[in-house]
Amino acid sequence: MQFLRAGEQQLIFLELERDMVSGLVKQAGFECTVEEDGRRLVLELTPTVSSDPLLLFDAADPANLGWFSRCQFYVDGRTGAVLQTPMGIANCRDSEGRLKQGVKLSIAKELPAGFHLPGQQAVTEQVVYALLYNLLVALRQTGVAVCGGPVVAPLAGRTERTGSRN
Repeated sequence: MQFLRAGEQQLIFLELERDMVSGLVKQAGFECTVEEDGRRLVLELTPTVSSDPLLLFDAADPANLGWFSRCQFYVDGRTGAVLQTPMGIANCRDSEGRLKQGVKLSIAKELPAGFHLPGQQAVTEQVVYALLYNLLVALRQTGVAVCGGPVVAPLAGRTERTGSRN
């Protein structure tokens, strides 16, 4: 981890190791491809057992109340941001535009110096690795809630849109 200065703004630069990330992804039961640029790490994730659905569900659907009450991670459906983390999620689609059982997960490597996780926990590489692993396990076991917006589509539960989403 490094502290950088960009003009008047101070940034935390995370030095995430691709091998460590790939190992965590495999431990959690996913296959992945990793792309890296200067500001983020992008993982395209698919379950190793293709018949297992990813538990990315619509938080607004009353039928999903049981999942919602025990979930640990929430995704802003308008931006794809995993709330209170340096991560974001997007759906994977096939060549015809249909949803696939997979997600793209981005991890920001540059964060504002004042960025803190819930409970005022400081951000370090080890904390991001733990968050990543916990998010991946949640996608397979306990569920991740998509809250509002049409950008991120649910992959589990009732996935078709019916009526108003008030």
